[in-house]
Amino acid sequence: MKLLSGTSNRPLARAIADYLDAPLTASEIERFADGEIFVRIDENVRGEDVFIIQSTSCPANDHLMELLICTDALVRASARRITAVIPYFGYARQDRKTGGRTPISAKLVANLIAKSGADRVLTIDLHAGQIQGFFDIPTDNLFATKVIEEDIRRRYKVEDLMIVSPDVGGVVRARALAKLLDAEIAIVDKRRPKAGVSEVMNIIGEVEGRRCILFDDICDSGGTLCNAADALLKCGAIEVSAYVTHGVMSNDAQGRIAKSALKEVVITDSITELPGSTQTGKVRRLSIAPLLGEAIRRIANDESVSKLFD
Repeated sequence: MKLLSGTSNRPLARAIADYLDAPLTASEIERFADGEIFVRIDENVRGEDVFIIQSTSCPANDHLMELLICTDALVRASARRITAVIPYFGYARQDRKTGGRTPISAKLVANLIAKSGADRVLTIDLHAGQIQGFFDIPTDNLFATKVIEEDIRRRYKVEDLMIVSPDVGGVVRARALAKLLDAEIAIVDKRRPKAGVSEVMNIIGEVEGRRCILFDDICDSGGTLCNAADALLKCGAIEVSAYVTHGVMSNDAQGRIAKSALKEVVITDSITELPGSTQTGKVRRLSIAPLLGEAIRRIANDESVSKLFD
């Protein structure tokens, strides 16, 4: 087994390598003056089972192209099997036609990854479960719910918690966490007048006197979480925190969170922190390296991945 890291999230790749007690494969990833990406694998990978660890996060197009070129380099180096480990799958929010003459970009990206030579994909918390069906190669979609559940149990009294979905589309996700915690759920009814902007309309559920935890897969600009926190507090919630799998954190989201009513926002390290982003004590990180590392070990040994969540 070989582990190859792209440049999108080297800290996570090193943490996975430490968990597996396996070194990262030596490689060179460079950019020419015009932005072209060059990759060279500096170890023999012929006949090896290779895992490329690369989130397609900001800058999404550069990191996606880097993943494709790494895969092609491994194919031409005669790797036996190539698994694209994509902790955060960019373009996942473009999973359907939203109007006339619009693309389904998530399907296009899935095709690109398969056509580049990847034999399977390993990812975490796809924005929509049906994206698995966009791939014509085996795809394992892991869930960060267990990692988040363990952290919540360490820090909160479960008895007075209310798990809150920030929109109707996330109800299944919120219900799964609530079931693990034996907690109740509430739903934020919101509308989105345009991309990146949300407005809370109603709160479905009795949140008065409860400690509320918003649970979502992606925090982009942070507007949805901040607006939902204000609405929940107006309805009588004692305090509001949030747990999110993928911290995209664009447009000074951390600064917006710092000024919000949220007690804290907990994100995983599926996306590395962008250089120059605003630092705030309200944002805390959880590591998913053990989860990904165990899944990689099981895939390499042809063991069941789904048993991780039994």
